[in-house]
Amino acid sequence: MTTPQDSRTYDDEISLVDLAKILIKRWKLMTAIFLVVVLGAVAYALMLPTTYRYTSIYNVAEEGAGAPLEDPNSLVAKANNLYLGPITRELIANEGLERLPFDTQIDNPSETLLVTITSDAQSDNAALVESLHEAMLSRLQEGQAQSAERRQDALERQLASANEALEAAQNSDSDSAAEVMASAMARVSDLEAQMEELTEGEVSQTAVRSLNQQGTSRALVLALGIVLGGMLAVMGAFFAQFAGLVCASLKDDR
Repeated sequence: MTTPQDSRTYDDEISLVDLAKILIKRWKLMTAIFLVVVLGAVAYALMLPTTYRYTSIYNVAEEGAGAPLEDPNSLVAKANNLYLGPITRELIANEGLERLPFDTQIDNPSETLLVTITSDAQSDNAALVESLHEAMLSRLQEGQAQSAERRQDALERQLASANEALEAAQNSDSDSAAEVMASAMARVSDLEAQMEELTEGEVSQTAVRSLNQQGTSRALVLALGIVLGGMLAVMGAFFAQFAGLVCASLKDDR
């Protein structure tokens, strides 16, 4: 025996056939919603700026094989705190801008003797990026050249002192002259090797543009628009059906 409650429960159940019938009945609404969302996604994708990553690479000066003249992390800190601000303000003043339309990061890739300068910018701002990077690289080179010159002067003074000690040992008749001479010759040889291994920093590349765009791609925006359009279309169809049933029920209650 079917009770009124069982009857109501049965009437409230919706089969897959009913769902399909709702979607077929509301296909015009679904199509409209889908097209609106997809066209909106297309418009947004077309308005997205084309952004690329511009990268400059600087090789840190070395005082020996694999031994940096300055710690790369220290050089990065110096570049961020001493160079980037003044160079940015000067570039803004020269170009008559309120601010640069891109951000710049300076970093030292792990376990390397490199300093990288990266900026994500639109193609229209490539000249600005290049000007900023060139100025940064120039300051890095100037600072490192001064450090290398000071190191070179120090080595030359030590070499001169070692040569004097060697000459004095050669002219000495003491019993320890041979030992002093050997030590001085070793010292001279070591200092000359250090001077030969001392290399200044150099620029490997300046504001080289990445092959691929940065940020959200237009293809991804369009794909998301299609997926969202389909979901909203189905939800809109069910909501329209629900709203129609509610309106019909209100009319029956009058």
